[in-house]
Amino acid sequence: MSHRRIPKRKAVLAGAGAVGIAAAAILLPNANASQSGPEPGKVTAKTLSAASAAQVAKQLGASLGDSYGGAYYDTVKRQLVVNVADADDAEKARVEQAGAVARPVDNSTGELTSATRTLSQKAGIPGTAWAVDPRTNQVLVTADRTVTGDRWDTLESAVESLGPGMARIQKSKGEFKPFVDGGDAIFGGGSRCSLGFNVTTQDGQNAFLTAGHCTAASQQWTDENGQTLGSVQESVFPGEGDFGLVTYDDPNAEAPSVVDVGGGQKLEIRQAAEAAVGQQVFRMGSTTGLRDGQVTGLNATVNYPEGTVTGLIQTNVCAEPGDSGGSLFTREGDAIGLTSGGSGNCDVGGETFFQPVTTALAAVGARIGG
Repeated sequence: MSHRRIPKRKAVLAGAGAVGIAAAAILLPNANASQSGPEPGKVTAKTLSAASAAQVAKQLGASLGDSYGGAYYDTVKRQLVVNVADADDAEKARVEQAGAVARPVDNSTGELTSATRTLSQKAGIPGTAWAVDPRTNQVLVTADRTVTGDRWDTLESAVESLGPGMARIQKSKGEFKPFVDGGDAIFGGGSRCSLGFNVTTQDGQNAFLTAGHCTAASQQWTDENGQTLGSVQESVFPGEGDFGLVTYDDPNAEAPSVVDVGGGQKLEIRQAAEAAVGQQVFRMGSTTGLRDGQVTGLNATVNYPEGTVTGLIQTNVCAEPGDSGGSLFTREGDAIGLTSGGSGNCDVGGETFFQPVTTALAAVGARIGG
């Protein structure tokens, strides 16, 4: 996140430089290849942005009720695909009238959510995570390399108890942990994290959001030169989120709503938006710079060694220690999330989890955008 109080690195670390430049190029105007038109005589759904698709999905979720089975964004066709369980023709027509593609599935969102609650009761084991994957219409359960022996047996038994076709397990090569340590930008309590987004509080103060496991480490935060930035006002971790609010001590500190994406480029952040499964997102962190990938799950639960965190966004965007708290956003300038943690690194990949910005803003009573 760019503001004048925190000097930015002129170059990303050597191992991340090429990838960061490539990701930055994707952010440039007209970077997308043009999409081919529909086949003659074939009725197609509306072309939507990921942000618009997320809003349509939210509306259809409320409209379809028990038949709603989740939704995901087809980035190639730029269409919203809506899962409909046990749907009649009227429900399918409702989806199509909203400009989305209706897809018959076996499991409703209610059934999948119930499955995640069962997992929380039976398999709240450190090193595990789960999120609803609307593309497979299942709960995707991930176990890191520490889940072995009896703990693996417990997890496998819990998944099997859900019944066939409800959930599946995948193994992660890494270990789930918050991405604190390393990195640049902000320092406190011996920890080093990344600034997420500048915001304005209800009483008009300039502030910034970062990860809650960062703000839990220290009340005071400084820049890389040791100059004081601000004080923690709110911090949540573990529990229902991973976010913290830090207000600038200097009332005249400039806090523009932009993200520094490297190479002298800055992206204006216009608003906060909901994530959509399948959408392309970008992450900026002080350790590994600019990286991109896709949202793979929503309302994820992660069982860190420090405790369980719920309500997160799951992605395949890589991250490493020090990237904690960094910004997740779209090419259009929508703020999506704050880096929480995950497994792996930017050499081998892995699963990464983010705090939704919308819920963090609502909790701390702040706003974002120009």
